[in-house]
Amino acid sequence: MAADSEVSCLCPPIPSIPRSPSHCFSCFSLSMLLPLNASPALSPQPESEVFEITDFTTASEWERFISKIEEVLNDWKLIGISSGKPLEKGVYTTGTWEEKSDEISFADFKFSVTHHYLVQEPGDRDGREEGVEDALPLPMQDLLCMNNDFPPRAHCLVRWYGLREFVVIAPAANSDAVLSESKCNLLLSSVSIALGNTGCQVPLFVQIHQKWRRMYVGECQGPGVRTDFEMVHLRKVPSQYTHLSGLLDVFKSKIGCPLTPLPPVSMAIRLTYVLQDWQQYFWPQQPPDIDALVGGEVGGLEFGKLPFGACEDPISELHLATTWPHLTEGIIVDNDVYSDLDPIQAPQWSVRVRKADNPQCLLGDFLNEFFKLCRRKESTDEILGRSAFEEDGKEVADITHALSKLTEPAPVPIHKLSVTNMVHSAKKKIRKHRGVDESPLNNEVLNTILLFLFPDAADKLAEGFESRAGTSSGSSPPPENEDYNLFSQFKSAPSDSLTYKLALCLCMINFYHGGVKGVAHLWQEFVLEMRYRWENNYLIPGLANGPPDLRCCLLHQKLQMLNCCIERKKARDEGKRGSMSDRSPGGSAGDPGKGAESGDNLKETDKEVGKSWDSWSDSEEEFFECLSDTEDLKGNGQDNGKKGGAKEGSKEPVNLKPEGRLHPHGKLTLLHPGEPLYIPITQEPAPMTEDLLEEQSEVLAKLGTSAEGAHLRARMQSACLLSDMESFKAANPGCCLEDFVRWYSPRDYIEEEVVDEKGNVVIKGELSARMKIPSNMWVEAWETAKPVPARRQKRLFDDTREAEKVLHYLAIQKPADLARHLLPCIIHAAVLKVKEEEVLEDISSVKKIIKQIISHSSKVLRFPNPEDKKLEEIIAQIMSVEAIIARARSLKAKFGVEKCENEEEKEDLQRFVNCLLEQPEVSVLGAGRGPAGSVIHKLFVNAQRISAVPPLDEELRRSGSADERRLNTGSLSDFPPPTGREIILRTTVPRPAPYSKPLPQRMYSVLTKEDFRLAGAFSADTTFF
Repeated sequence: MAADSEVSCLCPPIPSIPRSPSHCFSCFSLSMLLPLNASPALSPQPESEVFEITDFTTASEWERFISKIEEVLNDWKLIGISSGKPLEKGVYTTGTWEEKSDEISFADFKFSVTHHYLVQEPGDRDGREEGVEDALPLPMQDLLCMNNDFPPRAHCLVRWYGLREFVVIAPAANSDAVLSESKCNLLLSSVSIALGNTGCQVPLFVQIHQKWRRMYVGECQGPGVRTDFEMVHLRKVPSQYTHLSGLLDVFKSKIGCPLTPLPPVSMAIRLTYVLQDWQQYFWPQQPPDIDALVGGEVGGLEFGKLPFGACEDPISELHLATTWPHLTEGIIVDNDVYSDLDPIQAPQWSVRVRKADNPQCLLGDFLNEFFKLCRRKESTDEILGRSAFEEDGKEVADITHALSKLTEPAPVPIHKLSVTNMVHSAKKKIRKHRGVDESPLNNEVLNTILLFLFPDAADKLAEGFESRAGTSSGSSPPPENEDYNLFSQFKSAPSDSLTYKLALCLCMINFYHGGVKGVAHLWQEFVLEMRYRWENNYLIPGLANGPPDLRCCLLHQKLQMLNCCIERKKARDEGKRGSMSDRSPGGSAGDPGKGAESGDNLKETDKEVGKSWDSWSDSEEEFFECLSDTEDLKGNGQDNGKKGGAKEGSKEPVNLKPEGRLHPHGKLTLLHPGEPLYIPITQEPAPMTEDLLEEQSEVLAKLGTSAEGAHLRARMQSACLLSDMESFKAANPGCCLEDFVRWYSPRDYIEEEVVDEKGNVVIKGELSARMKIPSNMWVEAWETAKPVPARRQKRLFDDTREAEKVLHYLAIQKPADLARHLLPCIIHAAVLKVKEEEVLEDISSVKKIIKQIISHSSKVLRFPNPEDKKLEEIIAQIMSVEAIIARARSLKAKFGVEKCENEEEKEDLQRFVNCLLEQPEVSVLGAGRGPAGSVIHKLFVNAQRISAVPPLDEELRRSGSADERRLNTGSLSDFPPPTGREIILRTTVPRPAPYSKPLPQRMYSVLTKEDFRLAGAFSADTTFF
C-alpha cells in the first residue's frame, strides 16, 4: 500500500500554482517502478510459471525527453551564468528580436523548442560565464526593470514579464494541446530537472491549453533562487479584480510575506481608450465625377490622368494609451467607488492607429481591373461580333478588276485632316455590323479620346497640317530627368508618347466605359485610324523620329515601325510628284548633290519622268527608279563592273558618269584617278523591331557552323554593305576597294611614311590584315557590286510590306494581348502618379518603398511575358503606397495640420502624423497639454457629445427644461470607459521565510471587455527556507 500512497500523490495541483519540482521528481521516480498493466498487490499468475527480469537501467521516455531538452540548451550555449547591461528605455521596441527553433519529442508526441532573444552587442553577451556568484540571474533583474513597460510590439511574454530572453516549449502541431493537469506538471517537472542539470539561467516556459489562449507556465533557476511563472486566464472577471485595490490584495496574499510592515509596492498603470467615431470629420478624398466622365463633359486631358486616393477612410480606430509609469502604493485611490486615474492628468500619452483592412483605393482598383484583362481569352471579333475590319461584299468580291486597279494611274487623294474625315471610315465600317446604339462607346466619349490621342486631327486646314506634318511625328526633345527615363527601365514607353496615352485611355475605358467591350471598341477604332494614316501618308503623332526604340515595349516599336513606313512612302511619293512637275536637266530625282557634278543625260531623265509613278509595283522586287531601257544599263558599263577587284588593283571604267553624289569627303581623292572622293547618297538601313531581330537571329542560327553556312550567313548580313558599295561606285567612277575602305572603315586602311627611290618621304597605304584574308566578304561584295545609285537599287526596306505586317499584327491583337503589351505603361504611369502624390506629403518610408517598386519592376518587366505572381506583387506594392499616402491625408485632416496657424505647432503636428504612419506607437509630447494632445482630447470630446445626443424624436419626448438638459450634458465625461486596463505590480520581499533572501516579485494584470489575465512571477529562496 505504500506504493499506492505514492501513486495518489500524482494528482496535480491547479495549473496556476504548479507543484514543486522536487516533489514531482520523487513522485514520478516512484511511479516508474510500477508495471504498466498491473498493480503490485495483485499477482494473477504463479511465480513458478512466469519469471521476468526488469532492467531498470534502461532510460525511460521521460528521461530521454529531459535529455533532449538539455541537449538543445547545450547546443544553443544557454548554460552557465547569464550577464548583461541594464536595458535602455525603449530598446524592446527599437531593438531587433530573433528566434531559433528545434524539434524534440516525448514518445510519439512532438514539441517545438523556440529560443526568443533580443539581439545585443557582443560585449553584452560575452560574459555568460563571468559574473558574481551571489548576483541575481538576469531574468530576475528584468522583472524589476521599469524602462520597457508596455512595449507596443513584442512577444506576449515580453509584455507580461519584461524578459529579454526566454525559451518556449510548445506542441509542434497547431491542433495539438496539453490539456490535462498531469501532463502540464509532467512537462514542468521536466523543465525543472533540465534547468537544474545544465545550470541554465534562461527562463523556460511550457505552453498549455489551446494556443489561442496563450497560456504559459514556466520556471527560472539561479544559484539558490527560483522564480515560478504562473498564469490565470478568465472570461468573466470577478468584481474585486476590476480595480487597483483588489489586485493589490491578490498580489500581497500570493506573496505571503511574513514581514509585518510590507515593503512598498511600485505600480505602473496604463488605461487605453479607443476612438471609433470619425463622423465629425469628413473624409477628404473626393471620388471622381463618373457622370461627367460618361457624359463626355470632361476634357480630353482627363483621359491622361490616373485617379488616386482611398474611397473610404483608411483609418478605422485611434487608440490612446494614458500611462502612469511610476506610482507607489498609497499615492492614488482606485477602487469600486472612486478612482484618481484621470486620463487628462496622466504624465504619459501614447497613440497608435488601427488601419482599415484593404481599403478601397482608386489607383489600385484601376490596376487590378486592367490586370484582369490579361487573363481574358476572347478575341476582339468574339466580343464585338463580326470583324469591323471587313469591307463590304461588293468591295471584297470585285477581284477581277484587281490588276487594273493596281496599274491604273490615279492620283492619291490628300483629304483635309479633321475628326470627321479621319473617323468617318471607322464609324462607317462599325455601323455595317452593329447599330450605333449598340456601340460600347458613345460618340462623345470616342471623339474625346481620339482628340486626346491624335491632337493633329483637330486642325481642319490641310495647309496647316502640311506645314507641320514633318514635325507631328516627332516628340519634343526628351527632358533629361529620372522620371522621364523610367520607360527604359520598365520597357514601357515615354510619358508623352502615343502608346503611353493609349494605355491610360484603355485603362479608363476598362474601368468606366463598358469594360472589355469598350476596350475592344476603342482598339478597333485605333487600328482603323492607323490604316487610314498609312493609306493617306499622315504621320502618327506622339512618336519619336527614327527607327524603333528597342528600350520600349513591342507595341510602341510596331507603331514606330509604321511611322517609318509612312515617312518613307510619303518622301518617295513627294519625290515622284516633284519629278513630274520639275523636269530639270541639271539634276536627277533623288540626287540632291551639286548640279554641275550630276551629269545625267536628258534622255534618261525623260524616260524616268514619263513613267507613271502610280503604276509602280510594291512587291519585293521594287526598285527606286528602275530604268526600262537596257541600253542605259549597257552605257553605264555594268557589264564591266566586276573588273574593279582589289587583287588586280584595277579601277572602274572611267567612262561612267557620276551619279548619286552627296558632297566631297574633305580633301580625300581617289587613289588612281586623283579626282575628289565623294560621299554617295546611300539607302538607310532597314529599321527592325525586337521580334524581327529575334526572328532574324533564329534564321541565322539555323544555318549552322559549317563553312557553307557561315558563308551564307555573311552574305545575308552584307546586304547593306553591298548597297553602299554600289552607291559608292556610282558616285566615284574609277574607284577601287581601297577608296571605299578609306571612307567606310578608315581603321582598315593603314598608312605609313616610306622613302621612295628619289629619297623623298611619301605616305603609302594598304589594307589591313583582315581585309587581305582570302575569300574576304568585302572583296567578294566589291567584285559583285555594280555602279548603281541608291535611287535605282532594290529597296533594303520594303515599307509597303512592313506596314502591312504591322497593321495585320495590330488587327489580330486580343484585348488580353493588348493589356499585356500596355501593362508596363500602366505600371509606369502608376509609379509616376505615386511619386507625384508623395511629393505633396513628404513621407520618408514611402520614398523607400517607391525605390523598391522601381527596382523590382525594372527586373520583372525587362523580360517578355513576366509571371503573373510577380506582376501582382508589383501592383500590391503600389497599392500599399497609395494606402499609406491616403492614411497620411486622413490623419492630417483629423488633426487639422493644414488649418493650424502657428508654424511651430504645425510642424510638430506634421512630425507626429508622419511618426504615426511609420511607428507602431508614438508618444505624445506634453501628454494631454501638448499640441497633439489637445487635438486628441477634442476628438474624444466631440465623439462623446455625438454619442450622447439622442435621436430627435426621443429628445422631444424627454421632459425637463433646457437648463436640466444642459446640466445632464455637462456631467458627461470627456473620455469613454477605458477599453483596456493594464497594471504592473512589483516589489522585493524575502520568500518563503523572513530570513530568506529578498527577491523580486511581479504581477501583470490586463482587463478588457471579454478577457482577463493575471501573469505572475514569484521568486523564492531555495537555500534558506
